Amino acid sequence: MNLEPYVRNIIDFPKKGISYKDITPLLLDPEAMRMAVRLFMQNLPHTNIDKVVGIESRGFFFATLLAEKLNAGFIPVRKPGKLPHRTHTKTYDLEYGSDTLEIHEDAIKKGERILLHDDVLATGGTAAAACKLIEKCGGEIVQCNFLVELEFLNGIEKISDYNVSSLIKYS
Repeated sequence: MNLEPYVRNIIDFPKKGISYKDITPLLLDPEAMRMAVRLFMQNLPHTNIDKVVGIESRGFFFATLLAEKLNAGFIPVRKPGKLPHRTHTKTYDLEYGSDTLEIHEDAIKKGERILLHDDVLATGGTAAAACKLIEKCGGEIVQCNFLVELEFLNGIEKISDYNVSSLIKYS
């Protein structure tokens, strides 16, 4: 099953000049979702995963499914002010400004093996910030995986020190 037809291209969203990759058609189709999870699982290194980190908000969809399949915990990485307990914070640059992510300080025990998941790898800033937060907590990143990778934005360069896997690539 080719997953690419399940990603809708929305021109000029959220602002003019952006070509948004909408994954909601994939989420509407149970077989496409099952296939995505199977492919994610096939692409993982053969090792135990202790926790799956999902990046707000669309990264939560598959991160929780993967955590369940891996018998692992799920950790949300969120925008500021969304997590109720003490957090580590990382601010990072975007092509049009900056943003910030947070993770609970006690979410990861030193040495735990972590799978990082997000829906789209674009410029790489968000993923790189999440990796820094995971490492600040003492986690060891096993893989960063994405449903979609926008190769033409070269985001993989910001996370080139990690094992990266993407199911759908746009060049």
